[in-house]
Amino acid sequence: MNFAYSTKVEDLLRRLHSFMDEHIVPRQRQWLDEVRAGHFPVSFMEDLKAIAKAEGLWNLFLPHLKDDEPGTRLTNLEYAPLAEVMGRVSWASEVFNCNAPDTGNMELLHMFATPAQREAWLAPLLEGKIRSAFAMTEPDVPSSDATNITTSIRRDGDDYVINGRKWFITNAAHPNCKLFIVMGKTDPDAESHRQQSMILVPVETAGVTIVRNIPVMNHVSPEGHCEVTFRNVRVPASNLLGEEGSGFALAQARLGPGRIHHCMRSIGASELALELMTERAQERKTFGKYLHQHGSVSEWIAKSRIEIDQARLLVLKTAWLLDTVGAKAARKEISMIKALVPQMYSTVCDRAMQVFGAMGLSPDTPLADHWTWARALRYADGPDEVHLQAIARMEVSTSKERLGSSAAYLNIAPRD
Repeated sequence: MNFAYSTKVEDLLRRLHSFMDEHIVPRQRQWLDEVRAGHFPVSFMEDLKAIAKAEGLWNLFLPHLKDDEPGTRLTNLEYAPLAEVMGRVSWASEVFNCNAPDTGNMELLHMFATPAQREAWLAPLLEGKIRSAFAMTEPDVPSSDATNITTSIRRDGDDYVINGRKWFITNAAHPNCKLFIVMGKTDPDAESHRQQSMILVPVETAGVTIVRNIPVMNHVSPEGHCEVTFRNVRVPASNLLGEEGSGFALAQARLGPGRIHHCMRSIGASELALELMTERAQERKTFGKYLHQHGSVSEWIAKSRIEIDQARLLVLKTAWLLDTVGAKAARKEISMIKALVPQMYSTVCDRAMQVFGAMGLSPDTPLADHWTWARALRYADGPDEVHLQAIARMEVSTSKERLGSSAAYLNIAPRD
């Protein structure tokens, strides 16, 4: 494993940092003001997208682009430091067409869409002309196990009819969201992992209702984390993604890269929080000393540096595994970073907020927003507990293969 940045990545990093400094960071206040005034998408987003595309900073996340598709072909390992930079500003990834959940949806369409589906949906997504949503999570069942979902996808002649209720569907409130990729059951009597299918549902299809944009920690996201109902929604059978019964496998293919992208961006946001904390600790005095001269604050700074670097190394290892052996073989590491990184992100933001005092709770810094998203990420793409159980199962399974081999290390006499 070699995690040193290549000349290609160093060049992209330099250009991306320059783009952030010139075009994104100076517009943070304008972005907030426009969103609070109800203007979304913000007035300058399309202009920034055009500049990013012209500068070759576009679709950086997708390693298997075709020659006629716009973007920069990067491996997961190459993409990791670039995603970190984007993660410093919550809305930056959209500028480069690297935003969730569109990235995961583009991955799905790239791998499994028919030529007609690619033309209708993948092409405009790759161009950044539309947005999309992934509708899997349901309020009445533990959706971290996709076999539990209850939404019905029933064949009726040349159509499928969809009935169900989804919630926390990211992007559903975005005015440019034109497509739902819906997970549901086509055959409830099949083997548990072959009951599910995915289907493409245009947002404006009759029977699709966006019920509400659910606040997260009392914070309303402009792109939305919505409750959506599907009532007798009828779409052509040609809208099926993949084949009947392949939905669970498709979901696993989608979630691997999606989870690691969240973690990459979270490390960048954690770096920003540490930078803000360290600068504040050198500017502010209490009881006659700078904050960094107090033992507790200096310990927070040191622990944050250790924890961020540990998390980054595990994410880079996971990215390398995704590139070399694929998501299935890297499933333990994917669960490990998904359980580790949001917790680290939340902890570092919490420390930084404490160093800023009451200001850390206000909109005067980005820390409260980052902390809110860090807390939400402990549910996204599966809650911590599910990933921890998965890691433990894999460890126990590995242990069974060599059960008893560690007995020689015990400091006890062997039994007769």
